[in-house]
Amino acid sequence: MDYGKFVAQRAKNIEISTIRYFFSMVKEVEGAISLCIGEPDFVTPSHINLAAVKSLEDGHTFYTANAGHYVLRKEIADYLNRRYGLQYNPESEIIVTVGASQAIDVVIRTLIEPGDEVLIPQPSFVAYGPCTILAGGKPVYVPTYLEDNFVLRADVLEKYITPRSKLLILPYPNNPTGAVMTKDELKSVAEVVKKYDLIVAADEIYSELTYGVEFTAFAGIEGMWKRTVTINGFSKSYAMTGWRLGYIAAPEGLAREMLKVHQYNVACAATISQYAGIEAMKNGDDDIAAMREKYDERRRFLVKSLREMGLECFEPKGAFYAFPSIKQTGLSSEEFAKRLLWEGKVAVVPGSAFGKNGEGFVRLSYATSMENLEEAVKRMKEFYKGTLKCRGRHP
Repeated sequence: MDYGKFVAQRAKNIEISTIRYFFSMVKEVEGAISLCIGEPDFVTPSHINLAAVKSLEDGHTFYTANAGHYVLRKEIADYLNRRYGLQYNPESEIIVTVGASQAIDVVIRTLIEPGDEVLIPQPSFVAYGPCTILAGGKPVYVPTYLEDNFVLRADVLEKYITPRSKLLILPYPNNPTGAVMTKDELKSVAEVVKKYDLIVAADEIYSELTYGVEFTAFAGIEGMWKRTVTINGFSKSYAMTGWRLGYIAAPEGLAREMLKVHQYNVACAATISQYAGIEAMKNGDDDIAAMREKYDERRRFLVKSLREMGLECFEPKGAFYAFPSIKQTGLSSEEFAKRLLWEGKVAVVPGSAFGKNGEGFVRLSYATSMENLEEAVKRMKEFYKGTLKCRGRHP
């Protein structure tokens, strides 16, 4: 049977994530070390798990409100105010979602009509473009560069704006580069946003994971609260990937419309996850600090090691990724990643998975044990030496 004739063209126009492709390939290589997936290697803190168990024992197995349990929304609003000085009404301006991924989809589908353009810095997380296409919109990729520390430059952004531009995705701290934008850099972007009357979706899922720099919420930039939809979640900062819990914070006029899309999509996030989220928001600050310290230790080790073996590597200031250049090997990022996996038994993600501007780089996640990182670095060093010798060069 020809199922192709039944499938919408929008679905045909998107591809399976390259990240998942390489993650799946790891299983085929015995003894391989995976630095592919951006998932904390820490188990969810026990007090969060116990709160979830207690919710079951207390009989909290029913739907919550579509927007989420009010107590959780109140805790999220308090957290955003406490950490970033942002004020949201938990009754009408917070929506609890099934992870930040669903939040991204809800935001784009609510705002984008066929033909609208979505401005997406590149390289960046793989979901923004496909979600735009599925909403009938057009992704417009705005390049960022190593020489600019992979931040979005306001003057470059302006060159890509057209009369069809409606939404800017602002994904900082950034996946895959680890780049963080300063307050002054965000202010420059804010001027462009005002000039061209744009809405911003600030994906700030890594906001708690910065190293030696202060995170600035885009909604906190003067004049931007009313133009910003903040997307965040529990996966990265609290090591709660499997709980699938995120949230949207937006002005009431936008949140009200997004709630409609959300309620017909999933009704509500899992109740057990929401009770876990309440505990995380109330008592999880120390957990974040402890994990961030470990990530920072790994970050410094990995960047130093990559540079010592001869790879140019921008110093990531956020998230838990390193994004070294592999251009001098003469290999494409995908060929490098495949050969490193099969010959060196280390799995990384080719930079091309994150867009054209990611070509020539690979992404390594340091959300794994120091033991794994140390062994992975040894294997990479041998592989890298071999690739240079094949080209008649010396490391």
